[in-house]
Amino acid sequence: MNYDEMVASLEATGNFKVLKRVVPKDHIYPPDGSGNRRALYVDVETTGLSPAKDEIIELAMVPFNYGPDGRIFEILPPFQSFQDPRNPIPAEITRITGIDQSMVEGHRIEIARVEEMVSEADIIVAHNAGFDRRFLERLCSAFITKPWGCSATQVSWREEGYEGSRLGYLVSMAGYFYDRHRALNDCYAAIELLSEPLPKNGNIAFDVLLNNARSVTIRLWATHAPFDLKDNLKARGYRWNNGEYGTQKAWYIDLPIEKRDEEIAYLQKEIYGWEAPIHTTRIDAYDRFSERCT
Repeated sequence: MNYDEMVASLEATGNFKVLKRVVPKDHIYPPDGSGNRRALYVDVETTGLSPAKDEIIELAMVPFNYGPDGRIFEILPPFQSFQDPRNPIPAEITRITGIDQSMVEGHRIEIARVEEMVSEADIIVAHNAGFDRRFLERLCSAFITKPWGCSATQVSWREEGYEGSRLGYLVSMAGYFYDRHRALNDCYAAIELLSEPLPKNGNIAFDVLLNNARSVTIRLWATHAPFDLKDNLKARGYRWNNGEYGTQKAWYIDLPIEKRDEEIAYLQKEIYGWEAPIHTTRIDAYDRFSERCT
C-alpha cells in the first residue's frame, strides 16, 4: 500500500484527517495559454509591528502566472533575502520566526532585483497586506505604483465556514501544513491555499480575491463624533484610526461606493444630529492597504 492509499484508508474511517506538507511547485494548473497575467506574492518578517520604527529582516517574493478565472499556472523562481537591521533583533521576534542576528549579519536586500520583479507584476498579493505594504513601500518605491490584493481580507473566509483568517489556520483547514513564520514558506503556503476552490462559493479562492481587489470602496470618516456614541459606531462596523501615521484620530468605515449617500445620511441624523460635512476617501487597489488610506 502506497502513501496515498494509506491516507485514503485512514480518512475513510472518519476518525483521521491527514495533513500534507506544502511542497513548492513549478505549476498548479497546466498552462493552457490563458495565463498571461503575473502576480507577485510577498511576505516580510520584521523586528516589530510599526513600519515607522521597525525594520524588515527577511523578504520573500514568489511570482506566478494566472488566468482570467483565477487559475494559477506557472510558479516562477522565487526571491528571498535577509536584511541586517540597524538595531538588534528582539528575542521575541527570534522566538517567533527563528531568525537571529547571526543569520542576517551583513545581508542587504538587493533593491534592483526587487524593482525588476515588481515591475513585471500586474498585482502584488500578501496575507494581511495592510502590514506588508506599509513596510515594503518604505523599502522600495516600486511597490507604491502597483495594485495590491490581500489573501486574509479579500476572501470571505468566515462565510466559507472558517473560524478565522490566520494563514496557518487556513492552510491546515485546507489539509496542509508547513514551517510557519518564515517568509518564503508563507508565500508558497498562501499560493497553495489560493489555488483551491472555496468550499461553499465553489470559485477558486484567487478569483474571489481578484474580484474584490478590483472593487472601488469609499471610506467615511466620523470625525469628532460624540464620545458617548462610540458604541453605536462600533456596532455598525466602524473602526478607530489612532493617527499613528500622522493622520486624524477618528472612527471610519469602508463601504461599497454605492452606499456612500446612505451612510452619510446615517451619520448626519444619528451621530451628529445635523447636516455635518462628512469627509470621504475613495479607495482602489492602488491605494488600499497603504498609509495613504489612513
